[in-house]
Amino acid sequence: MFQPDRESLPVSDLRALQLQQLQSMVARQYEHVPAYRTKFNEAGVVPGDLKTLGDLQHFPFTRKADLRDHYPLGLSAVPRTDLRRIHASSGTSGKPTVVAYDEHDVNVFEEVVARSLYAAGARPGMVFHNAYGYGLFTGGLGTHGGARRLGLCTVPVSGGGTERQVSLILDLQPEVIACTPSYALVLADALARQGLGPDDISLRYAVLGAEPWAEKTRQEVQTRLGVRATNIYGLSEIIGPGVSNEDASEQHGSYVWEDHFYPEIVDPETGAVLPDGEWGVLVLSSMSRSAMPILRYWTGDITRLIPEQGVTGRTMRRMDLIRGRSDDLIILRGVNVYPTQLEAVLASLGQTSPHYHVTVSRSGLMDELHLQVESSDDSPSLQQEIVRLVKVQVGVSISCELCAPGSLPRSEGGKLRRVTDLREKR
Repeated sequence: MFQPDRESLPVSDLRALQLQQLQSMVARQYEHVPAYRTKFNEAGVVPGDLKTLGDLQHFPFTRKADLRDHYPLGLSAVPRTDLRRIHASSGTSGKPTVVAYDEHDVNVFEEVVARSLYAAGARPGMVFHNAYGYGLFTGGLGTHGGARRLGLCTVPVSGGGTERQVSLILDLQPEVIACTPSYALVLADALARQGLGPDDISLRYAVLGAEPWAEKTRQEVQTRLGVRATNIYGLSEIIGPGVSNEDASEQHGSYVWEDHFYPEIVDPETGAVLPDGEWGVLVLSSMSRSAMPILRYWTGDITRLIPEQGVTGRTMRRMDLIRGRSDDLIILRGVNVYPTQLEAVLASLGQTSPHYHVTVSRSGLMDELHLQVESSDDSPSLQQEIVRLVKVQVGVSISCELCAPGSLPRSEGGKLRRVTDLREKR
């Protein structure tokens, strides 16, 4: 049964619940997970030191390397016989990160995704076109479970096979679709090739995530598919999709389901906790997860917690759209550049598509950034204006190439990598 009652808990009750859950969590980690016991001892803390929420800052971070170092299930807090599901990352940059769920965790996963889908506009009885990849990736099965909990009729199409996806959308008439933002535009392109637009399809809501995106992308998806698009956020180390979601009526910040996930924003250099409203690295603790509770996970995602309350009556805080990743940060001749800053420049012009790619290279001792962007206008004046605006607004000199529409890589349901760094690793 889908029960969203906690979303409007009085803030004082919510903070008391969070403290109780965190205290229980660190005690279980210390008792049942030797790796965390070692981390606590090295940091000079014990579970009893967590007397207030402010004390959490003294406890150590968990990073992706910790999961890889204790591959596959060294951070699990329960016997293997209690596990009911395993997910894992692709492992393209090393050993995969494996995460485990027991029966309780699967139920929590379904509940938070159901909340997210409801906030996005989905209602029981609607048809749900799920274009997230099924398998070890948490996206497909995670959103599928939440849709079942909410009472949706799910079409588990998974990623790829774009022409087949279009046929299913036309034939089964779903009201809700879930996919990456870039793949939503791929579907819009495929529909347009058949002479079809938003008036020809049934979609009303789009639940988009798994990659950073900007307002220009939202507006294009909404215009071309005729939907209300919201951002869903999550990561497998914490639980998967469903850590937070925007409300379709606001579209301004994703509500973090704070009765399950405790958010912090920290300085990317020092790790110091920052106040609400300041931008930094998002750190999350999976307070209610029992099989593999993760404390203070360094997500690498750059965002902020919005200090103002929303208008929905929810008391939980909202996180802003992801500005970029700390590991996607491009340091170019001493200037910090995030790909989303370049995307914002392109959006301000209104003469390019949301499809772009960044290549960073080194010529001698000089780093160079080459920006490729799709536009039907290939005039030198547009090219020069992009270069000028990037210099003024971002503070770096770049080269720019205008590409024909449809020529740059598209997502086929998975994450789209927008940056290629050709510099030698030093």
